[in-house]
Amino acid sequence: MKTPLYNQNNEQVGTVELPDAVFNVPWNPDLVHQVTLVEQSKQWQPIAHTKTRGEVRGGGKKPWKQKHTGRARHSSIRSPLWSGGGVTFGPRNTRVLAKTVNKKMKRKAMNTVLSKKLKDDELRIVDSFVFNEQKTKQAAIMLKHFLKKPTSVLLIGKKDNNGIVRAARNIPRLTVVRGPSFSVLDCLKHRYLFLEKDAISELTNVKS
Repeated sequence: MKTPLYNQNNEQVGTVELPDAVFNVPWNPDLVHQVTLVEQSKQWQPIAHTKTRGEVRGGGKKPWKQKHTGRARHSSIRSPLWSGGGVTFGPRNTRVLAKTVNKKMKRKAMNTVLSKKLKDDELRIVDSFVFNEQKTKQAAIMLKHFLKKPTSVLLIGKKDNNGIVRAARNIPRLTVVRGPSFSVLDCLKHRYLFLEKDAISELTNVKS
């Protein structure tokens, strides 16, 4: 399938052939949702953490003798029954909540999202992301040609394009990735996708 090709001034300079296997895939919300949950689970950072009775400090000595005190028997002040003791069934940062999905499902979900973005006119193919000067001003000028008002944008450059990273990293609501290193979650978090022409072949050569 063919789609318009634009330059950095948002001027159509021709057309580009896109592979149907990547950009003409039917929308599959269930698959996209499943892969999104997997990617979100891998970003989970365990923060809450409680100590068990074996990790709480102190309690090496029995509080009082076992019998003939009139009080309940206790073995250690580290018991969960004591204030300042260990916590039973509390949150632990050793839990692994990351889910998995096979590569073919992940690849198909990515193609589904790219196809949806193209169909909704939220994907632009740009001939090049190379600037005369690797400065934020150059990237900001390019975005103004495409967008009337600021919004979330994902720039996908070719694998060896280091200049686009330095030029666009300080612009709010803009994320820059190179090659096929972006995820389904990255595409869903941004409204518009700008794809460099030379990066198309890198997407099609990804092994499932």
